[in-house]
Amino acid sequence: MTTPGTHPLTVLCLSGHDPTGGAGIQADIETLAAIGCRACTVITALTAQNTTDVRAVLPQDPENFLAQAQTLIQDMPIAAVKIGLLGSAPIAYAVAALLDHLGALPVVLDPVLAAGGGAELAKQELVGAIRTQLLPRATLVTPNVPEARRLGGSAELAENAANLLTFGCPSVLITGTHALTDDVVNRLHTAAGTTAYRWPRLPHSYHGSGCTLAAAAAGYLALGHTMASAVELAQRYAWRSLRQGSRPGTGQHLPCR
Repeated sequence: MTTPGTHPLTVLCLSGHDPTGGAGIQADIETLAAIGCRACTVITALTAQNTTDVRAVLPQDPENFLAQAQTLIQDMPIAAVKIGLLGSAPIAYAVAALLDHLGALPVVLDPVLAAGGGAELAKQELVGAIRTQLLPRATLVTPNVPEARRLGGSAELAENAANLLTFGCPSVLITGTHALTDDVVNRLHTAAGTTAYRWPRLPHSYHGSGCTLAAAAAGYLALGHTMASAVELAQRYAWRSLRQGSRPGTGQHLPCR
């Protein structure tokens, strides 16, 4: 909560637009507002999708993307950055340039590589750009199991976590929603070791869970929480949002943020 006359801390969200409102920029806005931050947004890609799957990704022009982002940051101080769906390698390079301009800030990277319905959202060129351009500039990366395997290049999750740390990101939270376990086990990997978090598995398939988690982590880091505290609070918020979710269409459930 902010006191009257003051402004919430601003988190810059660089994500795709999801017309369903379940994921992407709208998930970022709702999540950050719920935890007491302001989301300022620059669209990386438009999408043609519903709650069943993504039909098309329409990346923005990198020059237009940078023009909007630079116009924004000239006016408003940024406390943290959240990165979601990118859509193209040129956008990833543009984001890297923007991060260099912003300087030392908490940066949370949600490496969206595939849709919940299975559609691929990142070609190999983009995966390479995430590895070389964004992981070294991120504070926290939040891949699910398939994303961790694709980025890390191994079938073994511990080896993938080590690889992502080697690529330059100091904190790697691998989420376990795709694992065949009774509970969802998320693991935070840092140079100091690994911390496991266990959450009761909810009964449905959800659209926007990763966006919600990453945006919440960015918000809590902006508010001054330590990495350990931000990660735990973000998981708690995301799990509660999913538990209260609903199914407005014929596909996945959407979080209630």
